[in-house]
Amino acid sequence: MTESRKTRIDPPRFFSVARLGLGCYKCCILAFFCLLSSILYPLAASAEGISVNKAEMRQNEEGYQLSVSYAVNPTLAAQQALSRGIPLYFVGEFSLTRSRWYWLDEEVFQGEQTIKLSFNVLTRQYRISRGALFQNFASFEDALNILARQSSATIPAELLKKDGSYTAAVRLRLDIAQLPKLLQVNALANKDWTLNTDWYRWVVRPAEITMRDESKAE
Repeated sequence: MTESRKTRIDPPRFFSVARLGLGCYKCCILAFFCLLSSILYPLAASAEGISVNKAEMRQNEEGYQLSVSYAVNPTLAAQQALSRGIPLYFVGEFSLTRSRWYWLDEEVFQGEQTIKLSFNVLTRQYRISRGALFQNFASFEDALNILARQSSATIPAELLKKDGSYTAAVRLRLDIAQLPKLLQVNALANKDWTLNTDWYRWVVRPAEITMRDESKAE
């Protein structure tokens, strides 16, 4: 019997080069999208919503104030409504409590304030209103900077014990109930209208605030 020999036919060099080129192309595309996502993801993560930058209790001549600075980045839906002349109402809430081991926490102070953010289509100006007081701004960023800084009403000093320890809490939220009726329905079912923070809490001690203020005065 004669053994048949099979001749091996190597693929042309052209196909090997083409396969190598295709592999390099895929690697370049993958690297490009990885780089793009690393750039865009942090921007998207911080692009919309409200977060707390800094919160503290301050002392003045009449008592104490809860002061907070937010990072406010309205959603696209909120910005579009504002550009069409629809005002946005934000509610800043403040709370101060003292824990009691034998009973429920004592509520020392609770307050809120409503801030209206509006845009005049004719004058192209933004306005921040608190009750009868208002201030106009030429840019959206300037208006947001004012909206982002919130302070509570003065808490009388006699309500707090110097050696006491208290829990302060703040939050800022868009008041959907003050939107036009048609937008309210959409806002309740659409995450694009989610503009609020969770309660932000921290411990405050009046004695430490006094000592810090005295050291600054020196």
